[in-house]
Amino acid sequence: MLQQGFWESPEARDVMRERARLTELLASWEELEREFEDVKVLFELAVEEDDEKVLSEVVARLKDLSTKVENEEIKLFLSERHDLSNAIVTIHAGAGGTEAQDWVEMLLRMYLRWAEKHGYRTRLIDLLPGEEAGIKSVTFMVEGPYAYGHLKAEAGIHRLVRISPFDASARRHTSFASVSVIPEVEDDIQIEIRPEDLRIETMRASGHGGQHVNKTESAVRITHIPTGLVVQCQNERSQHRNKAIALKILRARLYELERHKREEERQKLYGEKKEIAWGSQIRSYVLHPYRLIKDHRTGIEVGNIEAVLDGALDEFIHAYHLARAQGKLQDSSGAKG
Repeated sequence: MLQQGFWESPEARDVMRERARLTELLASWEELEREFEDVKVLFELAVEEDDEKVLSEVVARLKDLSTKVENEEIKLFLSERHDLSNAIVTIHAGAGGTEAQDWVEMLLRMYLRWAEKHGYRTRLIDLLPGEEAGIKSVTFMVEGPYAYGHLKAEAGIHRLVRISPFDASARRHTSFASVSVIPEVEDDIQIEIRPEDLRIETMRASGHGGQHVNKTESAVRITHIPTGLVVQCQNERSQHRNKAIALKILRARLYELERHKREEERQKLYGEKKEIAWGSQIRSYVLHPYRLIKDHRTGIEVGNIEAVLDGALDEFIHAYHLARAQGKLQDSSGAKG
């Protein structure tokens, strides 16, 4: 820190970001301590006056306080560099045809509802509708503190088992969808994107968006030739805006690609296993013949399927981060990672 030019360097920005994170955590815990003292005084008053109404209020406030404490405890595990960042989430339909595309639409709604419940802003980036129903693929942004830190727990393959609403014979179908989650990286991240490495195409938007979006070539597709990465944005009315967002997502994906390469090299050196193997399911949502959602990494099982599909994901997300911190994550076969 005493070196000349340190405070103008990327390292200084990391230090200031960490300082802000710790300051916010400290303030939150101090506020929780004050709330606890208030509830304690209220409890003593209820006992002294034998007031059941006040005692009921104490129980309700303790339940609310317990939820707040749990949320703050999870934040203690979210200390990696990009955990505070916005999240870029992409969902792709896998095996299962129309069934899988309908499953993508269900997952999209689930994550949008989760974000809404937590006060996060969401922004649709790109959407490719299914041919008959549902969505083939969708990319959206979740904006707010710790969005990436929380949602990285959702990256992997999600499996759905149910009686198909698209099957006239009412047979049971299994569908798969992949969820990828990457952080929105800052512009100061040193990822070189050379203009000659890009192939930029414009086209008419294919999704919903009104007359304007379908009559003008506002959609932008960018191919990064050296890696083959392709990003597309069509949700904005302006071609310039779509291009800017597509470049931002490309930068984030190139950063994530480089990070994965370094992680793979580190794992080869130290003989470590990946926590989540791409192509293996992390969670199963069974609607028939019984009703149960099970996370294969943590063993958490939830029977209230409607609540989960309506965004009640915290139990799974919290269990993931706790198991990860304790080194108890399992892969899909049950082996610890």
